[in-house]
Amino acid sequence: MNEPEKLIPLHGGYRKLKSFQVAQLAYDVTVRFCDRYIEKRSRTHDQMVQAARSGVQNIAEGSQASGTSRKMELKLTNVARASLEELRLDFEDFLRQRGLPQWPRDDPRRAGLIATRPATAEDVAAWARTVHDGHDGRHGQGKEKTNSTESIQSTKPATFPEIAANGALALITVACSLLDRQIATLEKNFTEEGGFTERLYRVRTHRRNSRP
Repeated sequence: MNEPEKLIPLHGGYRKLKSFQVAQLAYDVTVRFCDRYIEKRSRTHDQMVQAARSGVQNIAEGSQASGTSRKMELKLTNVARASLEELRLDFEDFLRQRGLPQWPRDDPRRAGLIATRPATAEDVAAWARTVHDGHDGRHGQGKEKTNSTESIQSTKPATFPEIAANGALALITVACSLLDRQIATLEKNFTEEGGFTERLYRVRTHRRNSRP
């Protein structure tokens, strides 16, 4: 026999969400990055840290609000996604304005970071040191290029600011992809099952019909 629907279902398990975990890691990495490479008194420093924090906080708040409002959960999860998109642009601007390359999505160094499944900012820092020392799976890449400028750029060691910014971008890309899937699921559930008002009606109807 199926359990009767609860008026307020289980909610608030955001710490188990992969999107929350990766967004939180991106936040920690962003704080570390900004303290090291962005002037602390600048507006950019504050904006990047706040955008990263907003991504984390809105996932948590949306999960907590889901008990009584799927609409609010969907809205706040969208806000988290937008905040991370803002953060992504800030990291891209950092690279562009300093003439540093933005690695393509299929760059083995990005794949190497994701493959390590980093859990902390220190894990990401360890990956950065490995890449900086040349252990990034790109040995010999670019030797067959005919353009001498491209060849020089491909073999030139990456600096720590370049590595750190591209590493952050890789994490943000993963977090955004996870949130896109999460939002799609929330939209589907909201469309098919409705929100708190519909659930309240179903629960009241069930209890009324269950009375002897």
